[in-house]
Amino acid sequence: MAYSAPRMNPRPSGRRHPLVATAMVLPLATLLVVAFGGWDAVVTQASSVGVMLGR
Repeated sequence: MAYSAPRMNPRPSGRRHPLVATAMVLPLATLLVVAFGGWDAVVTQASSVGVMLGR
């Protein structure tokens, strides 16, 4: 019977800290907002959701 070597997991199991996740996402989000002029769209969508929820 052949034995396989244990798998080496490069990342520890568990969840990533929210600040680390935010730091990873912000550069891409900023690039997309600048590239597509998305700030107005975000404000419009947030406003629409607020009206829909009755705020």
